[in-house]
Amino acid sequence: MSPEEFRAAGHEVVDWIADYLRDIRDLPVLPDVQPGALVDALPAAGPEKGESMDAILADFRNLIVPGITHWNHPRFFAYFSISASGPGILGEMLAAALNVNHMLWKTSPAATELEQVTLGWLRQWLGLPDDFFGIIHDTASTGSLHAILAARDLAAPDAHRTGKHPELVLYASEHAHSSIDRGALAAGIGLDNIRHVPSDDEFRMRPDALAAMIEADLAAGRKPFCVVATAGTTSTTSIDPVAEIGEIARRHKLWFHVDAAYAGSAALLEEHRHILDGAAQADSLVVNPHKWLFTPVDLSVLFTRRKDVMRRMLSLEEAPPYLQAPEQDRAVNLSEYSLALGRRFRSLKLWFVLRYFGREGIIRILRGHMEMAQHLAQSISADPRFEVAAPVLFSLVCFRYLGSDQDNRDLLERINSSGRAFLSGTTLHGKFVLRLAIGNVATTGDDVRQTWEWIRSSAIPATGSPAAEPLRPL
Repeated sequence: MSPEEFRAAGHEVVDWIADYLRDIRDLPVLPDVQPGALVDALPAAGPEKGESMDAILADFRNLIVPGITHWNHPRFFAYFSISASGPGILGEMLAAALNVNHMLWKTSPAATELEQVTLGWLRQWLGLPDDFFGIIHDTASTGSLHAILAARDLAAPDAHRTGKHPELVLYASEHAHSSIDRGALAAGIGLDNIRHVPSDDEFRMRPDALAAMIEADLAAGRKPFCVVATAGTTSTTSIDPVAEIGEIARRHKLWFHVDAAYAGSAALLEEHRHILDGAAQADSLVVNPHKWLFTPVDLSVLFTRRKDVMRRMLSLEEAPPYLQAPEQDRAVNLSEYSLALGRRFRSLKLWFVLRYFGREGIIRILRGHMEMAQHLAQSISADPRFEVAAPVLFSLVCFRYLGSDQDNRDLLERINSSGRAFLSGTTLHGKFVLRLAIGNVATTGDDVRQTWEWIRSSAIPATGSPAAEPLRPL
C-alpha cells in the first residue's frame, strides 16, 4: 500500500469513526441477526487476488457493522462498559502503526518506560504505595492468574522445579468473578480446593466465615495459600471488607490479592478512596482502565508488592539467547514478569487518555455516572411496580419488577430486542434481577432517563393488562 493510498483510506476510516461516535445512538445496541448470518454472507474461501480498500470498507459498513453489538454505545448498560474515548482510539491507531513488541527494554525502550511512567501516575491517583510495581496485561483474568501463580510459587517454592505441590487451597467470595476460579484451575488448584466464602446481606465476604474455613482446612492437613477480596463484584459492585480480609491473610501468611477490576477506578474520587483501605498491604491488585477509564479494550493493570516473586515464578535456569540482555540500571525487561512474551504498546492509549482528560476530568465523568445511577435508583423506588435489589454504591443499579422471575426475564428480553438499550441480569437472594451499568464516556442523563421510561412502558402493569405503550424495535 502506497503512502498515498494509505492516506486516502485512512481519512475515510477516520471520517467513518467520527461519524460513528457522533451518530451511534441511531444504531441498535444489540443487532437483530441470526447465528450464521455473516458466515453465510461471506465467501467460504479467501480471495486469490487482492481487493480494493473501497470494496473492503464497503463490506465492513454493509456486513460487519449490522452484526455488531455496540459496546461503545451510550446505552450499552449490560455487563460493565468498555468505553473507548476519542483520545484512546487515536492512541490505539498510533500503537498499531508503530507495531512494537517491548518484551525487553532494548526491543523498545520508550514503550517499556512509558508503561512504567503511566502506571506510576495511575498508582498515585489510586492512592497505592510507591513500592507497588505495575505491569499491563490484556484482561483482569490474566492479571489474576499471574497473582495466583505467584501465590502458588511462594507457598510451594519446590514446585518450580518438581511440578508438585501440596494440597493448596484458595479462598474467594461466593460473588467473586469466575476468572478467579478459572485462574486457580489453570494454576493446578482443583475445584475441590477452591473455597467460596459466604457473604452478608449486602453481598460482601464475611471475614468470620473466611477465618473459620481457613482453620478447618488447616485442621484437615490442607495448605491455605491465597485469599482474594473483590472491590466491586460483577453482580452488585459490593466491596468486600478488604482491610479485615487482609489481616486474616497476613495472620496466616497467605498471598492477598484484590480484584478491583471495575470499582478500583472509583478510588480516584476522594469520597470513594476508602474502597481500597487495606489494599496497601495486598500482595497484588488488578484494575481495568478498559472498564471505567475510557481506554479501548484491552488493558488491565496488575500491581504487586512482590515483584521478586512475580519474576521468580516464571524464571528459567538460563534464558534463551534471544531473550538475554545485559543487566543495566533502570532497564526493566517486562517479559520476565509475564507469561506472554509478546507485548503490544498498550500504555500509549492509556497515556493519551490520562493526559487528555486529566485527573479532574476523569473524576468529573465518574462522579456524573454515579449521580445518574442514584437518580435512576430514586426513580425506580418511586414506582410501586419495581424495587431496587442491591445497594447502589457506584454506577450500577440492580432492580426488579415485582413479579415472577419469568416476568423479569421477559421484560429484559423486550428491552434488549428493541435495540434501544442493552441490559443484563443476575440472581440475588434467589431472585432474577436486572442490571443497568452506567460507564460509557458519552452516556448522558437523557440516555438513562429514556431507558427507564422504556422499561416502565414495557413492564406489565399491576392489573395484568398489556403495557400502554409497547416498546417497538429501533
